[in-house]
Amino acid sequence: MAAARPQVSVYNVEGASVAEVPLPAVLTAPIRPDVVNFVFTGLNKNHRQPYAVSEKAGHQTSAESWGTGRAVARIPRVGGGGTQRSGQGAFGNMCRSGRMFAPTKIWRRWHRKINITQKRYAVASALAASAVPALVMARGHRVDGVAEIPFVLDESFAKVDKTAQAVKVLGALGVGPELDKSKDSKKIRAGKGKMRNRRYVLRRGPLVIYSTGEEGVVKAVRNIVGVEAAHVDRLNLLQLAPGGHLGRFCIWTRGAFERLDAVFGTQTEKSQVKLDYVLPRAPMANADLARIINSEEVQSVVRPAVTETVRLPRKKNPLKNLAAMVRMNPYVLVHRRQELKRMAAAAGAKKGGKEKDEKKARKAAGRAFYEQASKEGDIKF
Repeated sequence: MAAARPQVSVYNVEGASVAEVPLPAVLTAPIRPDVVNFVFTGLNKNHRQPYAVSEKAGHQTSAESWGTGRAVARIPRVGGGGTQRSGQGAFGNMCRSGRMFAPTKIWRRWHRKINITQKRYAVASALAASAVPALVMARGHRVDGVAEIPFVLDESFAKVDKTAQAVKVLGALGVGPELDKSKDSKKIRAGKGKMRNRRYVLRRGPLVIYSTGEEGVVKAVRNIVGVEAAHVDRLNLLQLAPGGHLGRFCIWTRGAFERLDAVFGTQTEKSQVKLDYVLPRAPMANADLARIINSEEVQSVVRPAVTETVRLPRKKNPLKNLAAMVRMNPYVLVHRRQELKRMAAAAGAKKGGKEKDEKKARKAAGRAFYEQASKEGDIKF
């Protein structure tokens, strides 16, 4: 899913279409939610501040174990008398006012390094998702009254420098419901965070992307609840995909929209390698990997799936199996044959038979041995 329209309309502050500009190549990049979520998770960790409990916490008391023989546990106990605290367990993580188990340390690995190619791919993917109306609406933005997505305004919008004027212009362009949603969502945070300089929470509104107008549109929108501004040369994934979710509603100025090809490059220009951001070298026309893998074109040339179950022969005890004994030591046959001959000779001697009968007995024993070996291990002689 990606934007496929070759031309995008440009609107003025009155809402009339005044021009058309070609769709930048970066807005047709493959949309990869997995890459965006991975990169966002890593980048979002880089503004954390180290924290830890005090090294002395839970150990600021004079406690000592009473030892054995007093019918109490050997946990250290507070000394002294005359107070409820005396005799109470201390230091252990199971004790009241004791230290925590595995106290946190400030030398934890707080920050993460992100592969720069992955970071560029994620930014390109987030921009492409912002040009798909379905993804923008699925993220929760109210853009039913907006004329077109991606939404591009001419440079007259970049010159607006008053907040009241910016609200009036955006309301006339159909962005009013989106601004109201952000304003109504501002609530007091639950928990202790309200005491730590982050008292309020609210939903993200539009992202205004500009190329010129730091003293104009940036000054005008910075006081609108939920609205943020970003320069096209310094686009940040934390703003393009808040929470790691694709589809941020972006309002472009014409200069910023036309500069996207110069910043991110195109699929045909090889000279764009020198730029800060470059599109993937082999952009995918279809980013649905499961559909590609299961297609007839791919499945017709891959090796068939292995369905037969290969069952290995059951291992036999080599001390009980004659065939295994022969594989381990070929001379087993010689020793076994001599043993049978001795047994046959001893049997003939007991019977008091003649020499011919003794030879017959030995031959019969040898044949029986060969037949047994052939049946057990398929040994051919």
